Amino acid sequence: SLVVSDDGVWRDQFYSGNIKKERKVFNTFQNNMLQHRAIVLHLAKSWFRIGSLEILAHSGELDLQRRLLDFIIREHFPSIAMNDSNRYLAFFCTVVSETANLIALWMSVGFGHGVCNTDNFSLLSITIDYGPFGFMDSYDPNFLPNTSDDEGTYKIGNQANVGLFNLSKLLQALNPLLDPRQKKLASQILEGYGECYYSRFTELFKTKLGLLGENENDNYLIAFLLKVSLLC
Repeated sequence: SLVVSDDGVWRDQFYSGNIKKERKVFNTFQNNMLQHRAIVLHLAKSWFRIGSLEILAHSGELDLQRRLLDFIIREHFPSIAMNDSNRYLAFFCTVVSETANLIALWMSVGFGHGVCNTDNFSLLSITIDYGPFGFMDSYDPNFLPNTSDDEGTYKIGNQANVGLFNLSKLLQALNPLLDPRQKKLASQILEGYGECYYSRFTELFKTKLGLLGENENDNYLIAFLLKVSLLC
């Protein structure tokens, strides 16, 4: 079965420049082969994204934004106390850390998220709405699974930077709910994103290589092997 809306959307089905208006189909798929039926669903613990808070901040609906944020924290961040005046700061700190971890995990298996905008970045740091995605057959930082991304904005070698950009947009959305001290601390947390990502990335690749303990040459070895893989 198909669930179709009456609203029209513009699509370029084959990315050929031939844009057509069609009715929007929601999250279902029909397969008639051999009379078997299958419905494909996107499932997640939550579909709240960075964009969910961005749109409310942009429209100035701060009371609704605060209510939504409290609901998200209460439902999905049990380690944060609801009576803590710094709960939004703690929430942001957790999202920064977990987003860095998620993208490092993507990189560790060569996964390319095709559409990394803020509306496709989960506040729970889980992989949702990846659109045209792909896994690299061999290492290539310019690998791009989305053929409509002409500028290579979301190429796999840029995913960590896109994560930082999206988190900066999250901080911008949260700023109206933070006091001056909290804003300063939140900016410092965001500045630590790169170190958090790099640390997790290094940890994952050291595990792949079977490297034990700490050695100052570990990072050099990882970089060298990635460069050799690129040349191959």
